[in-house]
Amino acid sequence: MTQYHTPALLEACLEGLRIDSSGTYVDATFGGGGHSRAILEKLKDGMLYGFDQDDDAVENTPDNENFTFVHHNFRFIRHFMRYHQVEELDGILADLGVSFHHFDAAERGFSFRYEADLDMRMNRKASLTAKQVINEYAVDELTDLFRTYADLRNARKLAHVIEKARSNSPIKTTSELSSLVEPEFPSKVRSKFMARFFQAIRMEVNKEVQALEEFLLGGLELLKPGGRFVIITYHSIEDRLVKNFFKSGNFQGKIEKDFYGNAQVPFKLINRSVIIPDEEEIERNPRSRSAKLRIAEKL
Repeated sequence: MTQYHTPALLEACLEGLRIDSSGTYVDATFGGGGHSRAILEKLKDGMLYGFDQDDDAVENTPDNENFTFVHHNFRFIRHFMRYHQVEELDGILADLGVSFHHFDAAERGFSFRYEADLDMRMNRKASLTAKQVINEYAVDELTDLFRTYADLRNARKLAHVIEKARSNSPIKTTSELSSLVEPEFPSKVRSKFMARFFQAIRMEVNKEVQALEEFLLGGLELLKPGGRFVIITYHSIEDRLVKNFFKSGNFQGKIEKDFYGNAQVPFKLINRSVIIPDEEEIERNPRSRSAKLRIAEKL
């Protein structure tokens, strides 16, 4: 089995889902199947659907009659649940972290630490690549991208550095791109900022924010009253989206009120504060350090 991703906050996720052995669940980010296998152990005649758009995830699927693999992006959750004749769900889990597998598979181009073509596609059948983003996006588009998805104060400077370099010849590899932008970051925190810079490109290539919004809206529609959303995020953009959606049912976090002033909200928050890994888990799985778990129950 491909080593993908050590499941973060596993016990907290299982508790949050409050699994009914006869219930119907979705693991929206199947990956290496760590969370899915733990859920399946608790199912008797229930059903679990695992979503993943990555071809490499297919080989990790368990041979289990209670499991169905959906080889697509979780943004299409409504469509594929309808296809499988599922009208409502008892729980939905999503671990939004990028898998070990993607960072460690050098040829995928997700990491600045390895030499590779600028790719970064989770779904290798998708048309947009990191190479196109870097070589074809206008300066203003790149600036917005680095500012919004990486919170980089020197976003415009980075965009101009890229524009100048690509005017001579296309930027094709991770090392070419890294050598251009590394000098623009302070040496003491260079790795941190390079990770955020590459994160921003990856998020754009895979349209991760748009996919998350579609997924949350689809999940809200599918959850039965009392059904639960269990979501792990790893950076502030995702966490803010999930927090606002759980709080208000929209992505701005604005709570609507009825004629009598009563809050119109779709969820009850199970944890008011985010759940984070303890030191023991962080030591065992360092990449879980930035994980934040939020749980909400549909009203």
